[in-house]
Amino acid sequence: MNDPDAHVPAADGHWSGGQRWSEGQLRSDGQYRSEGQHRSDGRYRSEGQLQRQALLEAALRIIERDGAAGITHRTVAREAQLPTTAATSAFESPDALLTAALTSAMDLETERLRQLTAAPADGPDAAGGHGDKRRMLARLTAGALADRGPQLAEFELCLLAARRPELRSHTRRWSEALADFARLHTQDPMRVALFTRAYEGLRLQALLADEPPAAEEFEAMLWELLPDEG
Repeated sequence: MNDPDAHVPAADGHWSGGQRWSEGQLRSDGQYRSEGQHRSDGRYRSEGQLQRQALLEAALRIIERDGAAGITHRTVAREAQLPTTAATSAFESPDALLTAALTSAMDLETERLRQLTAAPADGPDAAGGHGDKRRMLARLTAGALADRGPQLAEFELCLLAARRPELRSHTRRWSEALADFARLHTQDPMRVALFTRAYEGLRLQALLADEPPAAEEFEAMLWELLPDEG
């Protein structure tokens, strides 16, 4: 599962991830091998954890290309350049693999937003004390659209959660994180609710556009949704 602790905000508002399975080694028999990795925080990732991460990333690429219907043990393992047994060992069913990929993508996005909300706001852009947060969220949103897989996965999860209530805790945490961000700028419950719903609409429309909005366009819309009060 994606590890939020391995992702930190960069100065340009984008987010950098941890190491991928592709950093393993190719054995002489053509099979992929990893002896595990030590993370920057000192914790160790086993080969099984690295394979699981590779499978989840592969699943997101398939979702971007073929949709949720394209997820099977075989297709995900092939995409990850791993044997099918790696997928069947890590996930008991294709549905479990799909669910893990979708929820991990949304949970990671939720953690990123919570980190942005909690980060200090200062500098020349900090109008009203939090002005740069809107700019940072705009940059984060525009940057995320360069990797459509996780974004599409989040909307796939919303559709899945509409039919499966047990998954709604993940979508609920995302909505709560959006509301917490909005409360940096307003305590009006109606405006908070408007922002949480409008932001999702902005992202969906951006995925549908031939040319997604640039960060500056997102920022202008965020200022309309969350203007300085008073």
